[in-house]
Amino acid sequence: MRIIPAIDLMDGCVVRLSEGDFSTRRSYSSDPVSAAKAFEDGGLSRLHVVDLDAARGRGSNIDTLRRIASATSLSIDFGGGVRSYDDLRRAFDAGAEYVNAGSAAAKDPDEVLRWNSLYPGRIILSADVRNGMVAVSGWMEDTDRKIIPFIQSFLEGGITIATVTDISRDGMLSGPSYELYRTILKALPGLSLIASGGIAGASDLKGLAADGLYGAIVGKAYYEGRITIGEMREAECLQRG
Repeated sequence: MRIIPAIDLMDGCVVRLSEGDFSTRRSYSSDPVSAAKAFEDGGLSRLHVVDLDAARGRGSNIDTLRRIASATSLSIDFGGGVRSYDDLRRAFDAGAEYVNAGSAAAKDPDEVLRWNSLYPGRIILSADVRNGMVAVSGWMEDTDRKIIPFIQSFLEGGITIATVTDISRDGMLSGPSYELYRTILKALPGLSLIASGGIAGASDLKGLAADGLYGAIVGKAYYEGRITIGEMREAECLQRG
């Protein structure tokens, strides 16, 4: 299982939210490049970067993405505010290896499948879930799309990797949504599923690996000192055998 540390960006700073509520913003660093370098120096190879300003239509941190990509060799998956092909190209040009399609996937699925045909294997479906339903626009807008049929439609269209965030768990350090992920994997065995939200420590990573998750994103647990980079690296090595 891939261990993927997260850097969420607002106003160029590393922040975390609780349950997707922007009023709960807590800043951890004004130097996201140094934060990214620490993950690389610790032996990790992946990074999840989210532009929270762009996600809610209030700016862009694309230059920060470019600086992180230029300063490290991390394989970056980027999301937040990617609503058009031009946004997609900007993210790739700035150094992203993968791009997460969230709101765009819910609002224009055919366009996102077209992106995947142009960049095969480099589009990750990003599905944020509240009470079993997909939420978009930086988690501020609920939809009537149920999570499993939503993911299935993209899996059938050739997008095989999905990051699923249980919004009620995100930033809460209450443990990941094991039952949700088990249900998704049982229904969609061909999916490479990345867990996001709720991870509180190294034991959660072991539990997700045992359930067959493709990857796990670690955010607040690291910034709050619940898990170290060394523990993330150790968990990844052990889980790869």
